[in-house]
Amino acid sequence: MARENLNDLSSFVAVAREGNFTRAAAKLGVSQSALSHSLKGLEARLGLRLLTRTTRSVSPTDAGDRLLRTLGPRFDEIDAELAALTEMRDKPAGNIRISAGEHAAETLIWPALERLLPDYPDVTAEVMVDNGLTNIVAERYDAGVRLGEQVEKDMVAVRIGPDLRMAAVAAPAYFEGRRKPRTPDDLTGHACINLRLPTRGGLYAWEFEKGSRVLNVRVEGPLVVNTGSMALKAALGGLGLAYLPEDRVRADLDGGRLVQVLSDWCPPFPGYHLYYPSRRQPAPAFALLVEALRHRG
Repeated sequence: MARENLNDLSSFVAVAREGNFTRAAAKLGVSQSALSHSLKGLEARLGLRLLTRTTRSVSPTDAGDRLLRTLGPRFDEIDAELAALTEMRDKPAGNIRISAGEHAAETLIWPALERLLPDYPDVTAEVMVDNGLTNIVAERYDAGVRLGEQVEKDMVAVRIGPDLRMAAVAAPAYFEGRRKPRTPDDLTGHACINLRLPTRGGLYAWEFEKGSRVLNVRVEGPLVVNTGSMALKAALGGLGLAYLPEDRVRADLDGGRLVQVLSDWCPPFPGYHLYYPSRRQPAPAFALLVEALRHRG
């Protein structure tokens, strides 16, 4: 294959994945005009239109989508093998991209990076906080973090945290003049802080379990947020009940700023796992992070 064809194919993959010439050009370190010229030349040689261009976006045609599905994983493998060559260095080096939810990023990813990065100046980390179920392969992340039950079966999963419990909490002032809920069904008579899930677009149904009974409760209240930190602020402010990981509210419970209810309906469940494609050849920097995060409890 001629060298210019290989460069053009690499450019095509970048544009198709980014859906934007400007972002792809910045990622490749070339001008937008040079990138556009490269793609037009590739399409002319193939005699096929690979991209549909509008004033706002770029998307693959049927032919382009087929080429992307074939070429994308190949280029990813080449990138992974090149990254693996850093084993020949005295110290690991390279960039690690991770997608994680807000809670996992704050309680697990950040503490590990805080310990690791000062000792490895050639390693850089990019942590994207995303509470949705991001496709890490399509978005070209090295790894993602999810609860154990959410990890796809074709991924390598490494446990990085202990079991978790959820907690229904509210400020003491909220319960003044109100009866505390004794069962999840009682929540229908309370003001609750709703959490909107970015992946599904709907409101999160609070999940409870006791013995053989499993209940998903749709709650209502004065506020809808999309982050746990906002829900916590609302609960502390007395707006209503919030449903959050117990470790996130432990300090406020111990300090008397929050009161927990329905604890007998909140059993432990498998905690966070770091996951990545099974075909991926871990680079030294990535392997270093995996070991730093691995749960040993």
